[in-house]
Amino acid sequence: MTAITSSRGNTEVVSARRTESHDIPGIINLISNSTKKAFGRINVTYLLEKSNLAVTLSNEKKEAIAHALFLDYPNWSITDQSDWESFLNENYINNKCTPLNTLFLHLFVSREEYTAGCSQEIVRFVSFTDPALGSIFEEMTTMPGSTVDPNFTLLVCHRHQYYPQLYVRKARLEDHDDLMPILTRHSETLKEIYGEYFLADLLETQDEENQAVVGEDGGTAVGFMSLCSQVNISLLHECFDLGPFHGLCKPHPDDILKMAQEPNFQEGIYIIKLNTVSHTELPLDDVRGKDFKFSVTPVFETEEKDAFRPVHRGTPNAFCIRLFCIDKKHETRQVWMNSYCFPNLSNNLISLDLLHYVFQLFPDKDFCIIVVPHFAPEFHLIQSFVRVVPFCTSTFNHELYIFHRAGLLKKCAYILFALQDGTPVQAFIAEALDQIVGISVIKDEMDIEYIHSHYNIEDFIHFYHHQREEHGHLYHFVLNPIFHHYTKHFLKEILRLAHKSSLYYPIYPQYAEGKFQNPCAHSLTSALHYMVPVRPRRQIVYPLEELGINAPSEQVSKDQLGYALNYINRKLTLESKVSINTRIVVVGASDVGISFLETLVFCPHLKFNNLTLISIHGLPGKNLPGSKHGRFLINSHCFNDQDYAQMSLCSWVNIVVGKMTGINRAAKHVVVSKGKKVPYDHLVLCTGQQYQVPCPTGADISKLPTNREVTRKCQQRYTGKVPSNLFILCDDQDCLKVFIVCLRNFSLFFFLGNVIVYGNTIDIYTTVETLLSLGINGSRIHLVQPPLSSYVTCLNNSAIKSAVEEALAKAGVSVYYDSVLAEWSESDHLGCITWASFMTNTKPFKLHCSAFFSFASRTVDYETFKAINDACLVYDGRLVIDTNFQTNDVSIRAAGPLTKFSNRYFANEWTHSDFSSKETGFQLAVSMLNLLDPTLEPCSEPQKDMDRLIPMYKGCKIKGGVLPGGYNYLHVSKPEFPMCLDIQLAQPNYGTEIITGEARHGNYFRIYVNEYSMVEAITCFSKEPLPVSNYICLYGQHERLLNDLCSRWKEMLITDLYSYFREPWSMAIYHDRFIDLKNELRQILMTSEVRKITGEGILLFGHLAAVSFEQRAASRVLAYLRGHGRHLPMYAQPAGGR
Repeated sequence: MTAITSSRGNTEVVSARRTESHDIPGIINLISNSTKKAFGRINVTYLLEKSNLAVTLSNEKKEAIAHALFLDYPNWSITDQSDWESFLNENYINNKCTPLNTLFLHLFVSREEYTAGCSQEIVRFVSFTDPALGSIFEEMTTMPGSTVDPNFTLLVCHRHQYYPQLYVRKARLEDHDDLMPILTRHSETLKEIYGEYFLADLLETQDEENQAVVGEDGGTAVGFMSLCSQVNISLLHECFDLGPFHGLCKPHPDDILKMAQEPNFQEGIYIIKLNTVSHTELPLDDVRGKDFKFSVTPVFETEEKDAFRPVHRGTPNAFCIRLFCIDKKHETRQVWMNSYCFPNLSNNLISLDLLHYVFQLFPDKDFCIIVVPHFAPEFHLIQSFVRVVPFCTSTFNHELYIFHRAGLLKKCAYILFALQDGTPVQAFIAEALDQIVGISVIKDEMDIEYIHSHYNIEDFIHFYHHQREEHGHLYHFVLNPIFHHYTKHFLKEILRLAHKSSLYYPIYPQYAEGKFQNPCAHSLTSALHYMVPVRPRRQIVYPLEELGINAPSEQVSKDQLGYALNYINRKLTLESKVSINTRIVVVGASDVGISFLETLVFCPHLKFNNLTLISIHGLPGKNLPGSKHGRFLINSHCFNDQDYAQMSLCSWVNIVVGKMTGINRAAKHVVVSKGKKVPYDHLVLCTGQQYQVPCPTGADISKLPTNREVTRKCQQRYTGKVPSNLFILCDDQDCLKVFIVCLRNFSLFFFLGNVIVYGNTIDIYTTVETLLSLGINGSRIHLVQPPLSSYVTCLNNSAIKSAVEEALAKAGVSVYYDSVLAEWSESDHLGCITWASFMTNTKPFKLHCSAFFSFASRTVDYETFKAINDACLVYDGRLVIDTNFQTNDVSIRAAGPLTKFSNRYFANEWTHSDFSSKETGFQLAVSMLNLLDPTLEPCSEPQKDMDRLIPMYKGCKIKGGVLPGGYNYLHVSKPEFPMCLDIQLAQPNYGTEIITGEARHGNYFRIYVNEYSMVEAITCFSKEPLPVSNYICLYGQHERLLNDLCSRWKEMLITDLYSYFREPWSMAIYHDRFIDLKNELRQILMTSEVRKITGEGILLFGHLAAVSFEQRAASRVLAYLRGHGRHLPMYAQPAGGR
């Protein structure tokens, strides 16, 4: 905050920030006649949307008292925006304006008496936002014979008027007294590193290898930097991918640089992997990282022993910064010594001044490096440095940043080439010192309607303020890594020269032939690091036949291969993401873990550089959408293959393919199979529970035992060799393997023998139906169900259960109830189960077996338990956590079915298994963001005793799949611990149950509306495919929103809920922005109603208040329908849009 004084002597404390859309009314109120004379008639909303930078000054009352808006081209029409640099050079004397250092003021407004102070404060803020800006107000002199219209005047304001450059020189012992006050607050830490007289020692012991410089202002040393030319290059080679920087060594004839495998890219184009996209998951022995930012080496699935590492035999070509500090008075941010960071002390403006000088001290070195701790925020000095990607298993506990002396250049040339390839193509090159250092290729975005309909781009732009031709599609972007800090500027220049306002870059999934894999279509882009991932939008499943001519356009309703969309616009080119280098390791690719990673990745203002996922099969979603093998297991509908394609987590997350076998809490690393170590700062355990190999009781069936006579061993772990034809299905990859086995060994396994499906979860039914759909005769399938552990069945609906049992009988499937596995016999030479015997309540039976599917026991995996237990984490049947997901180790969090709440909450009946996994993962990410996101305000202290209550999440639980008989099943319910449906129906305040159709006819639809008229459960059982995403939207809605559902049901106007929810009126409820409309209407209601509190209750009074609400609500609903007319064309609207 800064105090400014008005011309009348009044003082206001103001703060500068970026302008937001809610500031527009206040800005319009500040526009005066003088504003119109200087800038003409302007549309503030339009200008704000197209601007590169907009700044607002607000006072302590949050009132806007000044505003300035900047673009990267002049606010006149006498020259094209792409050609203003040559225009200034031709018409003005001593012109030093370049696209790199110049912005143009298109609007400035302020309260009249504060104009002078506000203008100075805004210029300071703008210069601080983009340190390269040196020109933004004194009149420039035109050249003789200039063609500039005399009515135009060019004014310039130089940055150095507000941020004077420091005089940089070698440090002397006399500087000690000036520098000590800067370092006083950190003296204890410095003493531990350098000794008690550390500063004097640094100043006195300078030589050719150890140098120290100061930045001087007004004869006083205000900045200090200690440097050393001795760098442990070999250690850095072991821990970081230094290939793009020639290993930080000088070139040598004996260097071995050739890769064992050559990348299959087009000749002449090297893809510099700056946060690039890797769609090839690394096996455990090559877990080097997600993207190899700044690496020209492609990712191969090779064993580490065969992985090639370049050998550099030249002399070291780098020096390091050991200590750096700047006086707080000079807009400082950080203090650095060796590898320790302290907040609130560095400045990018001043630090670059120092870098110019220090490179002169080491003329034979081309690289300057600095190492910082993972937990330290990315301060301004290193924002001009290149972050080097560490190998994933590197135990080096610091980040490495590099700066090349060529990065000090202050001028780059950008050249546009127009090509023709069916559609217009624009190619751009970046030049520095007459060398090409970057190239980019774009086209017009031809599918912008689809993007607008399927992705949340309006989180970043007001779509209808941009012309169609202003949207561009980025195909290729390559920039030399030593010019990494010019990436955003290159993108900004592409937008300016191409007359674009937005650029889109798609990432297609691994299975998309001809899209991502073909380098002619899209290359791995080094600009991804600076773009923002765009969330996909939930789509309505339209009943096109019923809608007829009122159906939406094909651009909205068509099915298209999903892809992850990344985006940048003019405004984002001057907005820096906050880099978070904290190492976050997630164990388990469960729905909880994926939701956690998704939430972090889609934070547009944050950049997580060290996200790692440890998973047995890597990331899910590698197969084509709708693959048949996915039907083996019940679907939670948290994520589907389309969702995985639209997230592209492999672009942002390191993937370690392996299984956690140990946790070393002292050294803070996870041990993965084969002994690999993955270090962490925060560990997140989301392994969930898995089906386990069943352990036979060992009872001798020749003695005819029954269930009562034999002690069950359901909790005992099977320790023998797992038979080769015993299938345990836990995830999609397990299902795929079984699917392949079924196809390859159909006659051997399933035509000549029996298939046993053992268990009593709902997965037994989906597996049986999948086996039947593969052509296996039902008479060969034996469904064996052990005794239930509770009275609640997996279907919990007698009508549906009867229909499923009828379908099983019709297919010829044999069903056995209350049967316990007694023993099995294995073939000596094949290791297969040849027969299995079971006990019942009466007499045992024996079945020959060619394949055995077990769904009998779902618990925490033994190796996971052992790793947790050996690490001394509290385990009580499940991993114990508190309400903030923390275990007894502050660095380790956990969530999902793996966990239980601590006994101190007295809520053992509730676990994360009772809640939506997707919501649980989101809440886990929120708890992590509260720790790591520096832009969040500190959380207020919780109310007294609130920490003793467990969180109750509200998201619905979903399960769906295809059951025997080809029935499509869906059940949506609120979070709750299981209770038999018949018992629920007997409750006096149960609510209303609406059922149409019959289960055995395949048209069963049940909706439960609770006592508060809210939809609380939905069950569908149909022969026809279900629009699942539509029906999920019904959950939690008031029945009045569903076209007076209960009233119509009582009047017997509803005979088929399937057709009822296909009617046009319901489409708005399925729209992804409907929740926003509900919130706005609720807000209107709260502000429009006038309430009077009396002893009898709350009374509404005033007819005008009620009319006002009705009018405003109707107006808002119509605005909603107009704004989303692409998705909702089936609604009639008043003529003229009124």
